Amino acid sequence: MMEVHELVIEMKLLERRLTLYEEKYGVLSEDFYAALMAGTLEEYDSYDETRTDFSRWKGIYETWLRRKEAYSEQIQKRDLASSMRFHPAY
Repeated sequence: MMEVHELVIEMKLLERRLTLYEEKYGVLSEDFYAALMAGTLEEYDSYDETRTDFSRWKGIYETWLRRKEAYSEQIQKRDLASSMRFHPAY
């Protein structure tokens, strides 16, 4: 099981990757994912680039969702102060 701080780091790395697709296609990942799962993006299936991008984008977003769920579960089970990584500089 990943620690809370590891989940945060991985989620931020995934978010950077999601941002590239969001900027390229001009929509947020949650809206893209909802449209993809509803089957409303079928017109893009005939293009190799979008088909590849959409497959990767979907996978990254689903991984982010799993990490977010794991993070939320862990945070709810413990005291937030004990979960924080704090290293005094003095």
